[in-house]
Amino acid sequence: MTATPAGEPPPRGDPAPRSLDKRDIAMRFQARLRELIAKRGLSISAFARRCGLDRSALSQFLDADLARLPRAETLCAIASSEAVSTDWLLGLSQSENVLGEVARVKAIETAGSEARETRLAEWHREAIGYKIRYVPASLPDLLRTPALVEYEFRGEDTQIKLAKENQARQQLDYTRRPETDMEVVMPYQRLYSFAMGAGIWSGLQRGQRQAQLDHMADLMEELYPTFRLFLYDGLAYYSAPFTVFGPKRAALYLGDMYLVINSVEQIRDLTARFDQLIRVSSISADRTAAFVRQLKVS
Repeated sequence: MTATPAGEPPPRGDPAPRSLDKRDIAMRFQARLRELIAKRGLSISAFARRCGLDRSALSQFLDADLARLPRAETLCAIASSEAVSTDWLLGLSQSENVLGEVARVKAIETAGSEARETRLAEWHREAIGYKIRYVPASLPDLLRTPALVEYEFRGEDTQIKLAKENQARQQLDYTRRPETDMEVVMPYQRLYSFAMGAGIWSGLQRGQRQAQLDHMADLMEELYPTFRLFLYDGLAYYSAPFTVFGPKRAALYLGDMYLVINSVEQIRDLTARFDQLIRVSSISADRTAAFVRQLKVS
């Protein structure tokens, strides 16, 4: 948060939180809580379930006559669920931002429950009803064949390769749900390189590359418009790989780890960057499958 220069008034908005007593803070918390519930468009019962709270407890927090403050664990539960900071909830900060976390890829991929759901799959599930925006590091996970997964992760142990295959299946199953909405954008030169067997794909057999392209085109035709892949000119534009899981979370891929972002402002910035890449794309989603089919594999 940027400090206000000396002699200048604080930013407009809520009054600066100076010398607040417990009731003042409780009233600010109540106002922020009402604001969150209104933004989500939920009933008190639905919002309580979303945060893992008891409805009666939430109703007491909203009672103007009580001016009650939550316990620390309750405050953290609301902040975590709604991706806001505890300081913002208490009216001590004008910024909703919360700090992100760095999560190692292997920890994400092996942190399955009994249902073997990875954290990535969990993030996709939590984003149902929102648009997912995805800039892949290679080819999109859900469009990969098992042969490509085996090739790209041949140096990893069996557990990691199985986790990658499972991740691709989970994402594909997710995208086939009628309520999902996923957009992907990447440079079209990557597909030319793949078809030619250039760069990292130089050791992938020609038949496997052709099968991968056919698989991609088939799935894009099947999934459109729920899944939309746009292609931009990689000579004119660049983007690091990242995914925006609706308004609550984004993840930047850093090789062997993810930088997980929960900051509302930074998620908006990444969303704006993604939408810019869509606007400058040379090949729109309704033409991508045809583009892939005409690639010549050498």
